[in-house]
Amino acid sequence: MKVMKFLAKVLIVVISGLAAVILVSSIIYSPTYMARFILWNFSDIKDYEKFPGREITNAPPAFHFPVDLKEDELKNTLTTCTFTADGVTYTIGDLDRFLADNDTTAFIVIQRDAIIYEKYFNGYTRDSINTSFSVAKSFTSTLIGIAIDEGLIEGVDAPVVDYLPELKGNGLDALTIRQLLMMSSGLKYVEGDLWWTDDPLNYYSPDLRRLAIEKTIVEEAPGIHFHYNNYHPQYLGMILERASGMSVSGYLEKTIWTKIGTEYGASWSTDSEKSGFEHMESCLNARSIDFAKFGRLFLKGGTWEGTQVISEKWVEESTQPEAPPTPDYYTGVKRWSDEVFQDGGGGYYKYFWWGFRNADGTYDYYARGHLGQVIYICPTKDLIIVRNGSSGGVAGNWGVVCRAIAQKM
Repeated sequence: MKVMKFLAKVLIVVISGLAAVILVSSIIYSPTYMARFILWNFSDIKDYEKFPGREITNAPPAFHFPVDLKEDELKNTLTTCTFTADGVTYTIGDLDRFLADNDTTAFIVIQRDAIIYEKYFNGYTRDSINTSFSVAKSFTSTLIGIAIDEGLIEGVDAPVVDYLPELKGNGLDALTIRQLLMMSSGLKYVEGDLWWTDDPLNYYSPDLRRLAIEKTIVEEAPGIHFHYNNYHPQYLGMILERASGMSVSGYLEKTIWTKIGTEYGASWSTDSEKSGFEHMESCLNARSIDFAKFGRLFLKGGTWEGTQVISEKWVEESTQPEAPPTPDYYTGVKRWSDEVFQDGGGGYYKYFWWGFRNADGTYDYYARGHLGQVIYICPTKDLIIVRNGSSGGVAGNWGVVCRAIAQKM
C-alpha cells in the first residue's frame, strides 16, 4: 500500500512538472505552437490536411506526356541495380516490390520526353495529392530567379537587408540573397525534434515571419560554411512577397503553375489563417505528374513549348556545381557533410538543389524533401524521375537511388 502511495505521488509530481513545462513553453512560444507540437507530433505526408493552405490554380491547355511504357525493360535493367545507404549496399531486385515495400506512393520515369514507367502504390493513384516537403525549396529558388529576371529583385548579390530592413543591426548587414540560397548565412540553427529546436519551430509555429525575424543569432560571417537552415527559405519568401506585391502562392501560380501545362491545381500550406504565410521550407502539395513537369521545365533549359518561363541563365546558375568558397565549406556540420557527399565524393548543394558531379564532367541534380520526395534530373540521359512516399524506407535519400537508376539507363 505504501509503495502504491509513493508511486502515485511520483506520478503526480511528474504530471505537474510536465504541465508546468507545457505552460511555460506556451508562454514563451505560443499555445498554438505547443498544441501542434504535442498533438501532431512528427510530420507526415497528410499534414496538408492539418494546416490551412492557399490554393494554386492551373490553366488550360493541360500538357500530357506521350506514353511509351517500357516497364518490363526497365524492371529487367534494374534487377541488379545497387545503391548504398548508411554504409549498407542494397539491390533493387523486383522494382515494383521494392517501391511498394519502401513506402513509395508514386514513381514516374520519363525519358526522351515520354513516360516509360508510371505506377502508384500503397493506396495512391494518379490524382492523389503528394506533399513536397523540402522539394518546395527548389520552387522557392526558382521564384527568386524569375523575380530577378523580371527586375523585381536586384540580383543574388543584393543584401538581404535591402528587402528586410528590420534585420539591420543584427549582424546581418552583409548577408546576401545568394548566401541564403547556398545555405551559408552563418546564422545559428539548432537541429532536433524537441520543441525548443529550430526544426519543429519552423514547421509548427503559427507566425513564421515573426519567428524568422526574431531568430537571428549570428555564429560566424556568411559564406564560410554550409549549414542547412530552414529560416533561409522563410526570408526568401518574405522577399518575394515584398518584391512581387503578391503572396508566394499567387506568384507561383502566375509565373510557373499556369505556364507548364499542369493537369491539376495545387496548394501551399500556410502557418495559420491569421498570418497566411506559406511554409517556404516545405508543404507544396500537388500531384506527382505535375511535379514531373517542373522537372521537365528545368531539363529543357527553362522553356515550355517554345516559351521561356525561366531564363536559361538561371537554370544553369542554380544547378551547376561550383568550387566551394572555402576549403572546409561542407564540414561545418558533419551530418550535412555526410548528406552532401553521399554516394561518393561528387556531391554539392546549389541554390536549394542537390547535385552529383559525374566522372565525365557532367552532373545530375535533384529537388529533395523529407520522407524521400524527389524530382531527379539527369540531362545526359534526357531523364526525369519523380518519387513520392510516406517514408524513405531503406534508402533514406532517394537521390542516391535515382542516381543509381540513371547510371543503369
